[in-house]
Amino acid sequence: MGAIATEVVSGLAIAQDTRIVLTVIDGLGGLPHPKTGQSELETARTPHLDKLAAGSVLGLCDPVGVGITPGSGPGHLGLFGYDPVRHQVGRGALSALGLNFPLQPGDVAARGNFAAVDAQGCITDRRAGRIPTELSAKLCARLRAITIPGAECFVQPETGYRFLLVMRGAGLSAALTDSDPQTTGQPPRPIRPQQPEAAHTAELVNQFIAQAHRILTDERPANAVLLRGFAERPSLPSLTELYGLRPAAIAVYPVYHGLARLAGMTVLDTGTDFAAEVETLRKHRAEYDFFYVHYKWTDSAGEDGDFDRKVALLEAFDAHVPALLDVEPDVLVIAGDHSTPAVMGAHSWHPVPFLLHAKTVFPDQTTTFSERACMQGGLGRFPATDAMPLMLAHAGKLAKFGS
Repeated sequence: MGAIATEVVSGLAIAQDTRIVLTVIDGLGGLPHPKTGQSELETARTPHLDKLAAGSVLGLCDPVGVGITPGSGPGHLGLFGYDPVRHQVGRGALSALGLNFPLQPGDVAARGNFAAVDAQGCITDRRAGRIPTELSAKLCARLRAITIPGAECFVQPETGYRFLLVMRGAGLSAALTDSDPQTTGQPPRPIRPQQPEAAHTAELVNQFIAQAHRILTDERPANAVLLRGFAERPSLPSLTELYGLRPAAIAVYPVYHGLARLAGMTVLDTGTDFAAEVETLRKHRAEYDFFYVHYKWTDSAGEDGDFDRKVALLEAFDAHVPALLDVEPDVLVIAGDHSTPAVMGAHSWHPVPFLLHAKTVFPDQTTTFSERACMQGGLGRFPATDAMPLMLAHAGKLAKFGS
């Protein structure tokens, strides 16, 4: 399939009292383990997903494009129906939106990691051992003592090792490179301007980083900071404006709240595990007609290179599939925002498994939910932006095109 123009789909959208549940398993896709030749999904015991696959239609979707490794932002935006190339949103803005930080015009936001560096200043752990949020909050409080002439700095903890940095002042620009080299064994990179007008902002951010490292020098394991995804406040048409939906989001981590708010979704209060998320879905079923439900933990395991833990987390998700079906969605999609193979320990460019279940599907011949099964699925391989028209059509929310 080729991507359908958003304006075409938007023009066909009609109101129907039907429910769509888009369930995103973060970092879903994997690669075969060198010892077994089986991916995480193929290794996991997932009887409920396999049974669901037997009555569904499957495929593989490219979050951004063939060969492109996506971040979480573009990976989600494609599934929500937005062209992630046309609508590029920096991670810093998503973090700010996720924390409900009041970004003002001209503010520059960045996503921060607390990290560990050795005596030579080289990164030994980009995530500082995944420190708990409580410690991150204490470290953020210390960083709020930083003063930069010409800019006001706001530092807020996100979740775990993550934090938000917002700089406010005259003439700031988000056209900056990242300090995070995305690997260990190297020092953090100096922030550099991508455009001449960003040179002053780069200077200010480098001052912040230098002061942060002096403050954290005696901390263990978090004695450094890494910054990436510099961005200003974005603007997107909402899913209500585009498709007339009443959309809601159910997620634990703040950055996914930011993605949801960017798309005009109501972020529902929920608990800290997936059982609580499913209960939140059940509780609010009648109030909304589009639900985005996020399962985060598989991505973290993949990034840590922990194949067995990712397998266990896929099996844990599988146990919740009957409860998702008990909500009786008219359309249920199980998808991922990107692949995070544990054998790579990072996001990758590989297409992501996709399952669509509805009364109106023509089930294909797949009987399991895995990468190889999805290769044989009836949907084939398609761009993630086609997911939204597929969901809308099977929910009866698209009118006929043409006479």
